Amino acid sequence: MSEKLPSETVSEHLDRMSGWRKTPGRDAIRKNFQFKDFSEAFGFMTRVALAAERLNHHPEWSNIYSRVEVVLSTHDADGLTEKDFALALAADQAAQGTG
Repeated sequence: MSEKLPSETVSEHLDRMSGWRKTPGRDAIRKNFQFKDFSEAFGFMTRVALAAERLNHHPEWSNIYSRVEVVLSTHDADGLTEKDFALALAADQAAQGTG
């Protein structure tokens, strides 16, 4: 089981990340990714899915055409853990084509 991060650590992580925000009403983070078209969005989701399998940590997400919303939280810790920020970094890299 992963250890839930204190709010100060969550804030420090978010200060270093672009576009990730706390999710209102939940101990989670979220980011919206915008792509040129559905094919690019689906390619991004595929890259993130492979990273999620490697990390054994899976996102909540939705896709509408060229937009993908990603929400991260560690359910067994009832909040945010280092796993969430590792997957957030992997998603950012995948969006840049480096992940």
